[in-house]
Amino acid sequence: MFPESHFGCSQILILVVTYQKLLKTAEIQKKSEYRIKKIMKSSVVVIDEIGYTPIERREANLFFNLISEMYEKLSIIITSNKSFENWAEMMGDSIMTTALLDRLLHHARIFNLDGESYRIKNQKKEG
Repeated sequence: MFPESHFGCSQILILVVTYQKLLKTAEIQKKSEYRIKKIMKSSVVVIDEIGYTPIERREANLFFNLISEMYEKLSIIITSNKSFENWAEMMGDSIMTTALLDRLLHHARIFNLDGESYRIKNQKKEG
């Protein structure tokens, strides 16, 4: 999580696997429900690493519901190693994925980064 004063608004950085766990346990754990409410009060949410780990269909549906709740209420930043063309396969449902991407891309600015990983690049310099 970024300090609130850093950008002048409240922000949250969270890995997608953490979101998955929170969403699956929110119904039964008050702590998860509390964290989701805190996320929803943020101005900016950064969801990191979508596509790096498998997403079960139930998790994809919960994620869709979360994005629908956030839509036009707060800013969302997403990082992924998958192109949008591969999201339907990743999410397991092409219709839901189309609706999800519709919400995410409606007011979006897309930055496509190509090239070598900066971690690998720096490791080569050191080694």
